[in-house]
Amino acid sequence: MDEKVLVGVFGAPHGVRGEMRLKSYMQDPLDIADHGPLSDAAGRAHEIVAARLLKDDVLVVRVKGVADRDAAQKLTNEKLFLPREKLPPPEEDEFYCRDLIGLRAETPEGDLIGMIVAVPNYGAGDILEIAPPAGETVLYPFTRAIVPEVDLARGRVIVVPPVETDGEPRGDAADE
Repeated sequence: MDEKVLVGVFGAPHGVRGEMRLKSYMQDPLDIADHGPLSDAAGRAHEIVAARLLKDDVLVVRVKGVADRDAAQKLTNEKLFLPREKLPPPEEDEFYCRDLIGLRAETPEGDLIGMIVAVPNYGAGDILEIAPPAGETVLYPFTRAIVPEVDLARGRVIVVPPVETDGEPRGDAADE
């Protein structure tokens, strides 16, 4: 199987000599440069020849064959993938987001909530996007409080939906 895992995305150029930003999704952001060439969605290879940490999970990289700002600009927002077999197996209680897509989401009582269709992260942590049997998708934070169990062998996650609080008074407001 030739399964690819999303490991990063090129950002904007950095300077005029072809360097560019790269957001790394690896646990150690610099590891993205240690697994050989990365491929984009079209299958083109991109070899990182130098990388340094800029901040948090953002690197500044030089890519083989990219020598100026214009060439770097053409790669902005390009998603980068590695073959699954080049990545280490996840440790206990760790998961590749790709492994969660397609799992059933159930309540602790076993009622079907829906199927996981995506695991986006908009900067505040991973979110499970769940498609119910009918209606629009629902988003739940992928935290231990909301998702106390992931059972890959049985193809499911247990989701404890948060209690609705829309329209309810908060704190001392109820006493007024």
